[in-house]
Amino acid sequence: MKTRITELLGIKYPIIQGGMAWVAEHHLAAAVSAAGGLGLIGGANAPAEVVREEIRKAKELTDKPVGVNVMLLSPHADEVAKVIVEEGIKVVTTGAGNPEKYMEMWKAAGVKVIPVVASVALARRMERYGADAVVAEGCESGGHIGEQTTMTLVPQVVDAVSIPVIAAGGIGDGRGIAAAFMLGAEAVQIGTRFVVSKESIVHDNYKQRVIKAKDIDSAVTGRSHGHPIRCLRNQMTREYVKLEQEGKSFEELEYLTLGSLRNAVMEGDITNGTVMAGQIAGMISKEQTCQEMMDEMMEQASALMHWN
Repeated sequence: MKTRITELLGIKYPIIQGGMAWVAEHHLAAAVSAAGGLGLIGGANAPAEVVREEIRKAKELTDKPVGVNVMLLSPHADEVAKVIVEEGIKVVTTGAGNPEKYMEMWKAAGVKVIPVVASVALARRMERYGADAVVAEGCESGGHIGEQTTMTLVPQVVDAVSIPVIAAGGIGDGRGIAAAFMLGAEAVQIGTRFVVSKESIVHDNYKQRVIKAKDIDSAVTGRSHGHPIRCLRNQMTREYVKLEQEGKSFEELEYLTLGSLRNAVMEGDITNGTVMAGQIAGMISKEQTCQEMMDEMMEQASALMHWN
């Protein structure tokens, strides 16, 4: 299964793992890479030395390429950008902002830069600044989201740029992969399904909440102040939406969710924590190893697409 993305990244399967804060650490990244995809370490708000440590641990677990997702809003983004070069990382995805100021340094070091975009305009701009590919992420995905659906965003981005496009948001099985390819994507990014993988360090409460989720269990908080986040409904989302309707300030709402993602992922607080997950949570019914997931998804996709 060769595409421009598998060639660019030196991977077997056209699947990359989402750089999810608190979730995408070295165990998961190494497992996805070892299974034939591209595993990513999620930089999130972590200090540079923590990211360096994660990179080194991942490299101990696999000799396959591992990438890093840099959250550009992080106060440590400048240092993390340097660590990527120092540690010989060859692929970076970026979220929450514009990676232009690091492009020159990364390019000089032979780093492939793949920004996550939620609009055609940003995709075009990223291509102009030398991005090697883009991830077009629809609002079905978990965590921070844009407004466009994957089904409408991907083909518009594909038509707008000549670099390869990776589809993300709402993809969790072979049918989703085949559909993404039909829309013109050359790879997919998957997050939510890998959350429940055996290698994922996420608390079992969180995994079970995703596995038991129904189609209607997805909620979006933060629309009122322009920072929408998709997660699974619980006490926290109900409280948040209520405060939003009362017109509470961004600061008051932020205070409610302070540390709540970490509490859900690490401590298993699925009542007051933020259980980030995409709309495909309702399709996920079991815990498997990353290898089992990848093989199953590729088998399904291959049958549908008549790949050999």
